[in-house]
Amino acid sequence: MIWTVIQTGFRRLVHNRVELVMTFIVPIAFFSIFAVIFGRGMGTTPRIKAVVVDEVESETSQAIASEIRDSPGLRLMQQDDQVLTRQDAQDLVRGGSVTIAIVLTGTDAEIRADLLADTSDQVAPQVVNALVTRTLMVHAAGSSGMSVMAASAMGSASSDDVDESAEQSTTWVSDVNAKPAAAMADVQVVDVMKSGKSNPVVSMYAAGIAVMFLLFGAAGAGGAMLEEKENQTLDRLLSTRLSMDQLLLGKWFYQTMLGMVQVSVMFIWAMIVFGVDLWRHLDGFIVMTCVTSAAAAAFGLALATLCRSRGQLNGLSVILILTMSALGGSMVPRYVMSDSLRQAGLWTFNAWALDGFDKVFWRDLPVSTLAPQLVVLLACTFGFLMLARLLAIRWETE
Repeated sequence: MIWTVIQTGFRRLVHNRVELVMTFIVPIAFFSIFAVIFGRGMGTTPRIKAVVVDEVESETSQAIASEIRDSPGLRLMQQDDQVLTRQDAQDLVRGGSVTIAIVLTGTDAEIRADLLADTSDQVAPQVVNALVTRTLMVHAAGSSGMSVMAASAMGSASSDDVDESAEQSTTWVSDVNAKPAAAMADVQVVDVMKSGKSNPVVSMYAAGIAVMFLLFGAAGAGGAMLEEKENQTLDRLLSTRLSMDQLLLGKWFYQTMLGMVQVSVMFIWAMIVFGVDLWRHLDGFIVMTCVTSAAAAAFGLALATLCRSRGQLNGLSVILILTMSALGGSMVPRYVMSDSLRQAGLWTFNAWALDGFDKVFWRDLPVSTLAPQLVVLLACTFGFLMLARLLAIRWETE
């Protein structure tokens, strides 16, 4: 009898496609996603978006700037002949156009570097710090008469060394006893984002978790329609003066309002317990919460009308929501992803929603700058509602 039970379990598994996918395909898919994100063997380290500002304007500083621009670890976001000021570079960092701005300052005899950083990316400042420190030391070696062997050892560092911390760069200096070079390799990381903020990182974590659970909540609420179909409640509703359009819109409005309350409760809790500055960003928070909740509610309706049973909906929603959350930044920060994965993440509205909350809480940008995110999320809302209406036609004809 025990063997009979085992056989029955295997037969049920073989004939249940959703369970098969959840058992074998989903674990492999998520392992592959995180391996591509974190495994250097399967992906490449994303290049850091940067600009270079030369305030010294000497032959030496121009040579240093040129070498920094040619670094394979950087993705230069300016034309070769484009001249930027420190304020221009700082505005680019604050607006999210670049991750870090390298400002060469000081005098020709003592060139220093200020790294104007967006520290939401915790990796980039360390990488660029090592790169700029090495470049300054190599040029300082030539001017201070350091031995050819020591200078070539630092100058021949491979691009993989850029990924190491700035502490290792300082170790190179102490190993060769190059005090003049160390004095010139003065690199300061300037955080241009955190001034006057209260726990902005916690607000980003709250946004990531809120968006993911909005999707799960919307999918669960959409499943109520499938239960109504199974117990024939839906048929009785449609036999009254209630139309399918009214039913879908009623469900969508309800889930949208519920999602807004859900996100608001999470951020109020973050404000009370973790000190998130919600009141100063209230206008942007309200706008992003409304459109994100609307898009998530429409997504839940589209999934519900696509599936034929609650079990099928549960399996499909878990697969889609976890995948969207992984690629969209709800589970893993997008700055650690390669460029190809970042582009793939833009096909999920998680990424657009989190970019909007990032502009509000991290970058302190006005609501007017949220136009791209609002357009995409509203388009998703309209598209999912139209899809749900088309798929619901079968319920009216059955």
